[in-house]
Amino acid sequence: MAGPDADATGWPCLAAHGDRTRLALSVVPNARQTMVDGLHDGALRVRLAAPPVDGRANDALLRWLAGELGLPRRALALVRGAGARRKAVEIEAPVAQVAAWLARQMPVPG
Repeated sequence: MAGPDADATGWPCLAAHGDRTRLALSVVPNARQTMVDGLHDGALRVRLAAPPVDGRANDALLRWLAGELGLPRRALALVRGAGARRKAVEIEAPVAQVAAWLARQMPVPG
């Protein structure tokens, strides 16, 4: 899902969509704690401390991401993968802001 800005940021999991950012995720539910666990096949792998039942994992993911990015929950939307481990989240923030958060989580891929 990498877009034209993925090369500019160095992150294959990011793509700019106008003034928004799309983040490709590979989610592993039922983890001990919610945390970034590197890149996996062009997506950001997130270990999520929530069960994949009745949308709880998706809600937990979006709340966690919003908190990590310092954004209100309403600034994020799950746009693909509601019932799958591979997901896409659209974030009402510039790609540079999300890339800066990723850089704090782990080294820039290269």
